[in-house]
Order: sequence, then structure tokens, then C-alpha cells
Amino acid sequence: MRDYIKHKGIDRVLDANINRAKEGLRVCEDVCRFVLDNARLTSEFKQIRHAIEATAKRYTRLSCLLGERSALKDSGRLIHTHNELTRRDVRDIFFANIQRAKESVRVLEEFSKLKNFRCALRYKQLRYRVYELEKKAALRLAALCRIR
Repeated sequence: MRDYIKHKGIDRVLDANINRAKEGLRVCEDVCRFVLDNARLTSEFKQIRHAIEATAKRYTRLSCLLGERSALKDSGRLIHTHNELTRRDVRDIFFANIQRAKESVRVLEEFSKLKNFRCALRYKQLRYRVYELEKKAALRLAALCRIR
């Protein structure tokens, strides 16, 4: 029974957060690509997004995660805040999505500790890369806003 409780829902958590992290990073990548027109930042976001996918594939059977997915029955899918539905500008979009990515990678790190410590360490490394990349992109976005 204790083992059941220890592992209940973990694959759903991992699946949701792998997707959420990659989605958030993709939005940030597109801001860097199409708004900032910055190939280097675009590439860095893409590399981290692909590293999350590679980490998931290396340490997790993705078919198991997919088998646990139940998006239509997800008790949180219809819950939202007003802020989620409103964006003032591209910076709002960027910061909402970088926050989503950071939180998701943290969740991946924590829940991976229950399955494989090497996987958890890899997600931790990626989380710190996201922090640094956020800073670089934020500086570019701030400069762009001052120009306009």
C-alpha cells in the first residue's frame, strides 16, 4: 500500500510538467526569434527545450507517461485566474511563460527524485540554465522596450 501511495500519480505529474516546460520554453523561444530577432537566445531556448525532452526519454518510458495522461478528466484543466487570460504586451507573454517553464522544471526535479536521482540532478542543471537564460532575454526585452 505504501508503495502505491509513493508512486500514485507520479507519471501524470511528469507528463504534465514535461509538456508544460516545453510549451513555456517554446513561447520564450519564439519571442526571442520573432520579436527580439536574436538567433543566439533562440538557440539557447531550443537547446534547453530539447534537453528536457532528451532527459525525459533517457530516464522515463514516455509510453508509460502517455498511458497515464487523462487531459479531459484533469481536475485542474478548467481552473484559471484572470491574469492567465490577460496579457498587456510581449513582455507579459515572455514572463508568464518563463515562469511556467521554471516551475515545471522544478516539479520535474522534485518528482524525479522518487524515480532516479540522476534524472533529478539533470533537471536541476536545466533549471539553473533557464534562470540564466531568463536574465539574458529579460535584458534584451527591457532594451527593446526602451527603444520604442
